[in-house]
Amino acid sequence: MSTVHPFLKACCMMDLPISLKWWINFLLCALLFGFSFGEVRYVLPEEMKKGSVIGNVALDLGLQVSELQARRARVVAEGTSQLCELDTTSGNLLISQRIDREELCAQANICILQFQLVLEDPLQAFSLVLEITDINDNSPEFTTGDVKLDLVESIVVGRRFPLESAHDPDLGINSIREYKLSNNDHFALEMSTQINGNTYPELVLKKQLDREAEATHLLEINGIDGGNPVRSGTAFIRIHVLDANDNVPIFSQRVYKASVPENSAIGTLITTLNATDLDEGVYGEITYSFSHLSDKMGGIIEVSTLTGEVRVAGVIDYEEASSHELGVQAKDGGGQASHCKLVIDVIDLNDNKPVIEIKSASANVAEVAKPGTMVALINIYDMDTGSSGRVTCSIPDNVPFKLESEVKNYYMLVTDGVLDREFQPEYNITVTATDAGSPSLSSVKVITVVVNDVNDNLPTFTHSQYNANILENQPVGTFVIKLEAQDSDDGINAKILYHISKDTNSEVSSFLTINPDTGELFTSRLFDYEQSAHFQIKVTAQDGGDPQLSTTCTVNVFIQDQNDNAPVILYPVQTSGFIAEDVVPIEAPRGYLVTKVVAVDADSGHNAWLSYRIIKATRSNLFMADLHTGEIRTLRTFMEEDESKHTLVVLVTDNGRESLSATATVSITFGDGLPVLSELYEFADESQDNDNLTLYLIIALSTVSFLFVLLISGVLYFNLCRRSYVYRSNTSSLPVFPMTYCTSTLTDFSRCGTLLREDRYDPFMTTGSWRGDFRFGSNTDTDTLKKRSAAYQKSTLRHLSAERPSLKVRAGPTHPCYVIK
Repeated sequence: MSTVHPFLKACCMMDLPISLKWWINFLLCALLFGFSFGEVRYVLPEEMKKGSVIGNVALDLGLQVSELQARRARVVAEGTSQLCELDTTSGNLLISQRIDREELCAQANICILQFQLVLEDPLQAFSLVLEITDINDNSPEFTTGDVKLDLVESIVVGRRFPLESAHDPDLGINSIREYKLSNNDHFALEMSTQINGNTYPELVLKKQLDREAEATHLLEINGIDGGNPVRSGTAFIRIHVLDANDNVPIFSQRVYKASVPENSAIGTLITTLNATDLDEGVYGEITYSFSHLSDKMGGIIEVSTLTGEVRVAGVIDYEEASSHELGVQAKDGGGQASHCKLVIDVIDLNDNKPVIEIKSASANVAEVAKPGTMVALINIYDMDTGSSGRVTCSIPDNVPFKLESEVKNYYMLVTDGVLDREFQPEYNITVTATDAGSPSLSSVKVITVVVNDVNDNLPTFTHSQYNANILENQPVGTFVIKLEAQDSDDGINAKILYHISKDTNSEVSSFLTINPDTGELFTSRLFDYEQSAHFQIKVTAQDGGDPQLSTTCTVNVFIQDQNDNAPVILYPVQTSGFIAEDVVPIEAPRGYLVTKVVAVDADSGHNAWLSYRIIKATRSNLFMADLHTGEIRTLRTFMEEDESKHTLVVLVTDNGRESLSATATVSITFGDGLPVLSELYEFADESQDNDNLTLYLIIALSTVSFLFVLLISGVLYFNLCRRSYVYRSNTSSLPVFPMTYCTSTLTDFSRCGTLLREDRYDPFMTTGSWRGDFRFGSNTDTDTLKKRSAAYQKSTLRHLSAERPSLKVRAGPTHPCYVIK
């Protein structure tokens, strides 16, 4: 159960004003009785039954019982022993294994067990301290139940014989309190104290022995503890009275102290015992032996019966026992014996690496976790002691985490920066534990921290605006366009569903349907370009996170025209039974405008381009219809034999892939005396002039194109002619004179012509010769060239003569620069 010391309670409940004195008293109480904030301490006796309730941690820590199970609460212990468990349905801390104080803490005055209550989502840890109190569950026990002593009858009264102490694992009042000896006439029992403070019984001779009167004495010794109820242990002492062995072996020291490093090799000498006996012969021969050797020490330490050398016989481990106290007996040949104590201290070596144990089930943390959020609970300990048992723990600096420790041997891995799952979804953190021993030992363990996704990213369309084209009159369900959005989150947070936004006009939103999973848009009605050529909708992409995040894009849908409308005749008006007549002067000249057929097409673009053609006429050579304008003009002047009334049928067709057409009937009559309007036929001449102008433009453009091609060909030809080397050699192994010996502004023109005589001017094309420039090299340039060529020739001839004496060299007479052959 959870306990608070009465004095501490009194200190905390004192009706004193908050003053410096009160705080001093409070802090003194806390230091004396181990009170600490953030820690629950339970005091319980050992040997409680399995399933017994220690205390209610939910109540003591102020936690809700419901959250224990929801947050997977559990109790973890240092090391591997798990002595208690948590009942998450009630919040009670229960005994799960036998708790034996003597096994856990041996002879320690205070037995403390440290546990951690770990809760997840988010990860938290609370310290639980169990103080195990002793109960009188062990009886005193003598190692040897039957003690044998051989005493000579000549021993003086008052002689003391050390006896082996009884062993009681209990502590305090439950340990051995007294010894009692059975009633007899010759011996009494007295207590003696060792140098280390331990007490042991001694048998004291009170009356002279007489072998002839009584050769054997049987005594009973009882070791009694102070527990309730009282427990005791019994041993028998058998004393044989001998003749004429006047001296007893005597040790040089009553207590021998020695030390040995742990893990010492077998056979290592620990110490040498020394006892002497003044008798001679058999009575003076001494043998050594251990009078008390526990099971743990059996096979670890041995003593030579003849020399008294104590050596290592097995593996000595400091962590199992830091010291050993042994009873040693020296016995002569006559049966006389004496005893001493051997205390062996084991020297701790740094032979144990630090142990790293991860006490949290999983290392997960949300990417929006604040700095300081606990990610993992780490238990680090070292079985060594002193500096070898002091452990430091570290992690790399390049991670957004750090270690904090509030309880000894426990470290919390907490966040120390901003996490972003999209940037790094997990971290492999190397935990290094190093002790302070010499040489120091270290252990390494890798903790994988998974960053859990939080819905912190909006879905993103690949484009903020989409344009889609669809032909009119397409059936319902026709595919329009596929929209695609991406979400950098994970899992359900990245699951995207599409729907038409509520911001879209209610009428327009019914034009299309969308597949919520794929983002594909389909038509839900027939579209007519002539009614609506364009509309706009907004589509929303929404993820599956909590809360849900969304983004919207705009889709512009353009209806493309199809040739689904025939031309409509506006003039002349076509009605059944009546057609308006157009009157033309009988003196109208050739090209005179008679009338015009006017038609329209509801389509657009090429589908609305109309052409006109006369398909039927009273006289085929009298009228013509303009192909594009629908104007009807005279082809010649009227003659006397021409009818006075003419009917024309004009076919109007559009320019669609599958063209549609309409016909117009035109009625024309001649009228006498009507004036001839000059503007109606001058327009025709102007049209003819325009046609002629178009022809002239085409001819001019063709001519310019031809001349341009010719110019390009000429430039390419001259460029080919200009490509040459100033100095050439038919033998590839012979040197060629570099361009630096010629003037930089001159270009070799020797391939286009030859001027062989040196007294002539050398012709060169300039580097800008495409402009039509042509010049001759001056005498100054020629002289400079000759000087440089001669100098280079001499140098080259010397070089070639030195390397190839058999080579013949001559100058070329026909070139301004020398050629070596």
